[in-house]
Amino acid sequence: MDDGALFLAWRAGDRAAGGQLIERHFDAIARFFATKVGVAHQDDLVQRTFLAAVEGAAGFRGDGSFRAFLFGIARNLVFEQYRAKARDARNDPDFSASALVDLAPGLVTAADARAERRRLVAALQRIPLEAQVLIELYYWEGLSVEELAQALDVPTGTIKSRLFKARAQLREAAEALDRLEPGGPSAQHELDAWVAQMAARGRGEP
Repeated sequence: MDDGALFLAWRAGDRAAGGQLIERHFDAIARFFATKVGVAHQDDLVQRTFLAAVEGAAGFRGDGSFRAFLFGIARNLVFEQYRAKARDARNDPDFSASALVDLAPGLVTAADARAERRRLVAALQRIPLEAQVLIELYYWEGLSVEELAQALDVPTGTIKSRLFKARAQLREAAEALDRLEPGGPSAQHELDAWVAQMAARGRGEP
């Protein structure tokens, strides 16, 4: 069964369909939260994503990508968490300008443990959170421009321009990280290798 059929069955009370749908997308949603929240919050946000999907008033209607629908919920939950934290400090965050290193100084995430990606993840966490989300969803999760437009509720042309800007921000962050932390693996080298790998998989510039 495709995602749409499983989702409709789940909303109708078929728990087995829900379990199959969660199993199908669990790893991707967990991976999304891994680079953005502390390990203490990751599991809770994954559960809340699927709960919001099946119980939300504005549910998936089968007229788009279910993956994009899920990632849209996950993105909103991340933003909601940091807005709540900022309200305590009486400072409303701007996710188009604020990076994770600004929003949560000292945050330890359950980021990709593979050594070849550690510096890349560190660079990602130094660009605006909105840009980080866009880069990861397009390159790591393989969402199309159309799916990203659905998840973020913006036109496809806006997605393309934001991706162009986000790539430039990531390269600047990698260069700055190498200057800040010289020695060891180079973030710029990891970024170049990653870009080449993504291009080979057909995930170059849209």
